[in-house]
Amino acid sequence: MNLLGIDEITFGATDLARCKKFFSDWGLQLVDEDAQRLIYESLNGCRVIVAASDTPGLPPGIEPDPTLREVVWAVENAAVLDHFRHRLQGAPGFIDTGARVGCTDPAGLALRIQVTRKRPITVACARVNTWNDRSRVDQASPAYERATPIEVGHVVFFVADLAKVTAFYIERLGFVLSDSYPGRGSFLRCAPRAGHHDLFLLQLPQPRVGLNHVAFTVRDVHEVFGGGMHMSRCGWETELGPGRHPISSAIFWYFVSPGGGLVEYYSDEDELTDAWTPREFTPGPTLFAEWAIKGGIDGSTRRQKDAEAPTGKFATDRA
Repeated sequence: MNLLGIDEITFGATDLARCKKFFSDWGLQLVDEDAQRLIYESLNGCRVIVAASDTPGLPPGIEPDPTLREVVWAVENAAVLDHFRHRLQGAPGFIDTGARVGCTDPAGLALRIQVTRKRPITVACARVNTWNDRSRVDQASPAYERATPIEVGHVVFFVADLAKVTAFYIERLGFVLSDSYPGRGSFLRCAPRAGHHDLFLLQLPQPRVGLNHVAFTVRDVHEVFGGGMHMSRCGWETELGPGRHPISSAIFWYFVSPGGGLVEYYSDEDELTDAWTPREFTPGPTLFAEWAIKGGIDGSTRRQKDAEAPTGKFATDRA
C-alpha cells in the first residue's frame, strides 16, 4: 500500500496579493478565495492553497513565513487511508479527522494523508524523435506561450537530521530511496514504481530547517520553456534555468516565489521501478545541473536575459 504523490500543499503567506498574481501567472486555476486564503488547482485537481500567516488553524511553520506549512499526500481509497492511520498512530502531532490522518515529521513539518481528489487526465504531449525511434511523423512539436501545470510533482526541504527524517519517510510512509548524497541528501519516491523523486531532503553543512522548492510537473520540455518565458515576460525573477538535472534527467526552470523558497517547472524525469539500484553521488554544481542558464531567457526577445534582441534577419545575413 503506497502513497500516490502529493494531493495538496499549503503556503503561509505574508503578501497574499503578490502571491495571487504569481500563482495565476504560473498557470494554476483560482477556484476559490476569501480575505485569508487563495485556493488553486492544477490540471489534475492537485490543490495549492495560499493562506495568510494569521489564518486560524494553519499548522505551525518550520521557519518564518513565507514558507510551506503543510503537505497532503494522496492514497487511492479508504482502505489505504486506514492502513496509514494505523502506521502513524503514536507519531508526534498525530491527528485523525476521519477524512484525513497526519502527524508532524521529525523536521517539524505538518504532513497529512487523504483519499485523493486528483482526477485522471490525458494530455497531448510532444513526441521525441531519436535516431532509433522516429515517433513523431508528419507532426511538428508544440510551442507554448505559457504553462498550465499538471500537478505538484515534488517538494524539497532542508533538514537538520537527514538520517532521522529519511528513516521516518521510509519506515512510516513506505517511501523508497532513489539516489543519495551520502550524509547530505536523500531522493525519495512514494512507491517502487514512480518518478525519480516525490521528496528530496537536503542537509546543509551548517544544518537548518526550511523550504527549498516546490516543483510542478508540465507536459514536456517545450512547456518548461514556454512557461518560463511567460513568467519572465510577467516580470518574475529566474533563480536558475532553463537547465537539466543529470541525476533525475529532468529539464527544469526555477523562479523565486513570494510563497516562499523557489518554484520549478520540470519535465522528462526518470521513471524508476523496484529493479533500480540507488546511486551515491558527491554534491557538486555539475550534478545539480549538467547545464543551466543563469538569469533565464527573456520572454520577449526569446534570447538569454540581457542578450541582444533578434532583428528579424536571417542569422547568416551580415548586411
